Amino acid sequence: MAPPTHFELNTGAKIPAVGLGTWRSEPGQVRQAVSFALKNGYTHIDAALIYGNEHEVGQGIKDSGIPRENIFITSKLWNTHQTNVAKGLQKTLDALGTDYLDLYLIHWPVRLVPNETSALLPVNPDGSRSVDRSWDQSETWRQMEEVYKAGKVKAIGVANWSIPYLEELKNKWTVVPAVNQVELHPFLPQHALKEWCDKNGILLEAYSPLGSEGAPLMSDPAIQEIAKKNNVSPATVLISYHVNRVSVVLPKSISENRIVSNGQVIDISREDMDLLNGLAAQGKAKRINTPLFGWDLGFNDWYKQ
Repeated sequence: MAPPTHFELNTGAKIPAVGLGTWRSEPGQVRQAVSFALKNGYTHIDAALIYGNEHEVGQGIKDSGIPRENIFITSKLWNTHQTNVAKGLQKTLDALGTDYLDLYLIHWPVRLVPNETSALLPVNPDGSRSVDRSWDQSETWRQMEEVYKAGKVKAIGVANWSIPYLEELKNKWTVVPAVNQVELHPFLPQHALKEWCDKNGILLEAYSPLGSEGAPLMSDPAIQEIAKKNNVSPATVLISYHVNRVSVVLPKSISENRIVSNGQVIDISREDMDLLNGLAAQGKAKRINTPLFGWDLGFNDWYKQ
């Protein structure tokens, strides 16, 4: 049976199962990558204000010639805009050259206070991040619900939220988050988080699905064996893993060949899925992205998940 090409959000909208990630895509390169991807079958682009390249992403969308209504565009509210969601959203809309988003996420459950050191990554005199520990994330979510109800965004969600933060938000949300975008791969399957989100109607999205730098996923013998058995690359196995698991996957590349190959998804047998799901428990667990915000984000027990 062919893997699904789309999943349904709790809003009823369809989200493409594979999207092009744009994190760490260099200026001068992301425009071409976005345009190429859209011309070659992609219909889902994942962006964020903090990536510093949304203007070029917007240019790439325009260059592609693909009608806006045929593209699913996601972006994220940065930490320094948590007190004014509408303002942060407008910066993104202006940069991307669109009047709405298909999905808007709170990038992290952390508010940063802008100061003279930076508008986006402010620090205190001692060099630590300028974090507002008293900020109530439910207030940010309330404002997210407002832009959703105003039609500026078609769906809202979160990114990098652990179960403790989600549990706290659940007590106050009116609109259930449609998505939780987190680091996911066989070395960080986050089984407990996926179970919690599935139970609450929240779709998981995987960033860094190939492990990024520092996680030898592509060279793992078990992953290579599954790739050999299916006559595909280890990257195809890692990307397909998420779609077979009913999670959206967001591989990032600026290489035209890899953009094409990353869009290919295969069906993975239950036996091989069980093997992939068990790799972290065999001592291979590894998290790649842990920003130094200076406080516990609730993923301290991730190695057990």
